[in-house]
Amino acid sequence: MKAKVLFVCLGNICRSPMAEAVMRHQIDKAGLSDVIEVDSAGTGDWHLGHPPHEGTRKLLDQHRISYQGMKARLVTGKDYEYFDYLVCMDTKNLRDMRQMLENAGIEFDESKLFTFMELVEGHTLLDVPDPYYDGNFEFVYELVDSGCKELLRRVESDINQSQ
Repeated sequence: MKAKVLFVCLGNICRSPMAEAVMRHQIDKAGLSDVIEVDSAGTGDWHLGHPPHEGTRKLLDQHRISYQGMKARLVTGKDYEYFDYLVCMDTKNLRDMRQMLENAGIEFDESKLFTFMELVEGHTLLDVPDPYYDGNFEFVYELVDSGCKELLRRVESDINQSQ
């Protein structure tokens, strides 16, 4: 059985696709692509079908991380049912996810929903800043890289405990 991770941000063109690509890269390097699946989605529909933002693509290219085939999509209630870990890039995304699930009448387990910054040690930030507004893609990449390493450890530990 695969562990399934979904990253969620506002438009699904900056932070969550960066996290998806970085996490997939780390999963591949760890030889775990057969047991961990990763995807991303957004709470807003402004960029549906668009590739990741140019700033995200540029940074991923610099780190030789693939984003091939990634296109923005909207998060759904079915995503909650399918994915084991729903990682929201900021507290507003988390509130929006909870509201969407409540509006759909879906009972949810809080342990599946959390913010990305809960994974990043040594920071007091509650949210991964949105580089769409400030252009600071490098700082976001550093947070994402660190948080994805911790998430990979957590998922791998959960997989080992379930076997």
